Amino acid sequence: MDPVTVQELLPALTEAAGERAWQELAHLVLASGPSSAPPDSPPGGPDTLSHMVAAAWQAPHDLGHLRLLATRLTEEARSSPPFARDLRGWLARTEAPVSFDAVNTIGGSAQVTGPTLQSREVHGDVHLHQVTMSPAENRLPVPRQLLAGPPHFTGRDGDLAALDGLLAEGRQAGTPFVVVVSGSAGVGKTALASRWLGRLSEGGAFPDGQLYVDLRGHSPDAPARPGEVLGQFLRAYGIDRIPAELAEQAALWRSATAGLRVAVMLDNALSAAQVRPLLTGAAGGLVVVTSRRRLTSLGVDGAAFHQLGLLEGASAVELLARRIGVQRVDRERAEAREVAALCAGLPLALCLAAARLAARPQQPLAAMVGTLGAGGGALTALRAEGERAVRTVLDESYRALPPDAARAYRCLGLAPVVMFDRRVAACACGVTPEEIGPLLDELVENNLVEDLPSDRIDGTERFRMHDLVRAHADETAAGADSPNQRQAVVRRVTDLYLATATAAEALLTPSHRRLSRTYDFEPEPPPVFDDEAAALDWLDSERSNLMAMVRIAAESGWDSTAWQLVDAMFPLFLRLRPYDLWIEAHEIGLAAARRDGDREGESRMLTSGGVGLRNAGHHDTAVEWFTQALDEARGSGDRRAEAQALHGLGQSHLLAGRGERAGSYFTAALALREEIGHHRGAALTRLSLGELALAAGRPADAIELLTRAREELLARCDPYDAARALALLGRAHGRVPGGLALATRLLDQALGEFTVTGSVHWQARVWEFLGQTAEEHGHALRARDCYERSLALYEPVSESDARRLRARLPAAGTESD
Repeated sequence: MDPVTVQELLPALTEAAGERAWQELAHLVLASGPSSAPPDSPPGGPDTLSHMVAAAWQAPHDLGHLRLLATRLTEEARSSPPFARDLRGWLARTEAPVSFDAVNTIGGSAQVTGPTLQSREVHGDVHLHQVTMSPAENRLPVPRQLLAGPPHFTGRDGDLAALDGLLAEGRQAGTPFVVVVSGSAGVGKTALASRWLGRLSEGGAFPDGQLYVDLRGHSPDAPARPGEVLGQFLRAYGIDRIPAELAEQAALWRSATAGLRVAVMLDNALSAAQVRPLLTGAAGGLVVVTSRRRLTSLGVDGAAFHQLGLLEGASAVELLARRIGVQRVDRERAEAREVAALCAGLPLALCLAAARLAARPQQPLAAMVGTLGAGGGALTALRAEGERAVRTVLDESYRALPPDAARAYRCLGLAPVVMFDRRVAACACGVTPEEIGPLLDELVENNLVEDLPSDRIDGTERFRMHDLVRAHADETAAGADSPNQRQAVVRRVTDLYLATATAAEALLTPSHRRLSRTYDFEPEPPPVFDDEAAALDWLDSERSNLMAMVRIAAESGWDSTAWQLVDAMFPLFLRLRPYDLWIEAHEIGLAAARRDGDREGESRMLTSGGVGLRNAGHHDTAVEWFTQALDEARGSGDRRAEAQALHGLGQSHLLAGRGERAGSYFTAALALREEIGHHRGAALTRLSLGELALAAGRPADAIELLTRAREELLARCDPYDAARALALLGRAHGRVPGGLALATRLLDQALGEFTVTGSVHWQARVWEFLGQTAEEHGHALRARDCYERSLALYEPVSESDARRLRARLPAAGTESD
């Protein structure tokens, strides 16, 4: 029987919205696993796999948890043939998608329509929440990010066979396999790795996904940071709550890929330290690293190594023939061999020379021999790195460009982005999107710009320049353009990113007070997004470029642009929680705002940065930032900013466990917000006071505060914070005599609201509230079940919360209710 794969399981799990499919899977796990629970007991027993099924049953739209569950099920199937057989049967029965409006047979002749719940025992009220998006519509595709292999790939059969041999040896070890392909610049490392991985993937070797990232190890821009790459990889698998610390991110990545058959290509790596956190936990997976360096220290991680050499003479001539035509090479065989020799067997140099020759079909190859010979020097010198040959051909290619295309070449070499779309290219060149098309076509035709296939849903076409080509364009611009002209290119692109991020901010956080923006080159027309999803997707996919712009703006002395970029990125920080970038960006933005002398900007950087520090667990540093914000606001007379700083101080002290100090700050913030008419702000502070009263053992006070906060937040169209108030309100009712039924109903309602909004953290917290409430009322088994559901949701996103839940489980006991 063929093994069950994650690729097969994930669609079945996402489509198993009907109660019967989940019940069958829960029974299958309970019957086959280590749990001693009877087959007809509800899911969520003490074994880990069982409670993962229970959590997925409750929240079938949590793609990250579904993928982890699919991984665990495949691991169990590999170790237990009977379980694999039963799981294969379950898959066969769930091939047809289950509709939310399907008719469900309960027993006898009774039927109901829509979602149903079957349980041995129900306490309190039950609330079912209709979800507007079907699981199939919400499902992420399996990542397929690998670059397409070059169309004229040749001369590497021996290298491909060597890589096949290394893979065969590595798989015998039964551990995640890593191979490092190293070689000089332009030797074809990316082409070889892409060709090899593409061939393996076509054979079905990696059904659970293929990931690609350019680590920018030798780019003029800063190398990619492991944290930003891990966030990109985890989000590709539906996990969007990323821990703050790199060690936790790497651990989550290994957990998410354990048991998966995935391929990961880490292109242009700078060091082993950059690569090591990105290694998977998949014994059946493969990580391919390309680098100009050998990275031998990765040997301790079990890596194998392959050094890629230059093309031999016959292969180099064959590559040339594939680009300019066999007949042309046959007519000038001797000259073709000399061109290949002068290019030092370096594929990049050969491709550039071939592009020039293809553009001049009547020119004899002897002319190219003369060009290369004049600029290349001795063959022995060329073979050291081959870069002199590349430079000679690039000089020739550049001289042959029309003036407008030559200017575009120089501008794109200066643009502070590695990959770019047509809008960014047009902005860099100072032309319209319509005018950039022919210029890009000319550069692509001459092999100076690479046209990349897009993996984005919107089908946006992307381009990039090879590191050596980009360096040549940059140097050419230094000789041809004035410093002001070169600076204008970078400034135009930076202003485009500022305007686009601001448009995303306006859509994603409409209640966030908008601060002024200053542009040297304000884009026309201004950027727009169709909806919130598109805006957040852009911020997410461009986060590395945005951070690069922040750093460049600060280094260039464009201080207003630097802090305004950070301010515009606030929805990215708030929704996706990349704490490392959140803190770094605000440290840069705060310094820039102070140099700029903008008091509003300084206040915003202090308060927004304080939120990031507080949420990342740096409570005392957050207090310092909010204290500075308070002093600044009082000095300038900005009462709204003063209230924001007071509220931030209260939150920081509350999370640090200093309840009395938190209360004094919240009280002052509430009075000020009510006085100035900031109603939503007052509701948020009232919510915090309710949480504080609950923590202090005053549930009656908490109920009064939270009830009002809930009503005001709903009136202000803030469903997320209103759901927070509802969850805390349910917990408060559970702390008063006779409040169990109402508490259960309110918490269940909050759980449904957080499930719809996709907040995994608060789903986990509500399950914890349900467990605490059940435990306090003497229902130990129900409490344990709730804690296990909470733990299953916390484990992929927060190790500190998961540790707390693990500690709660033994205390929950096992006696019957």
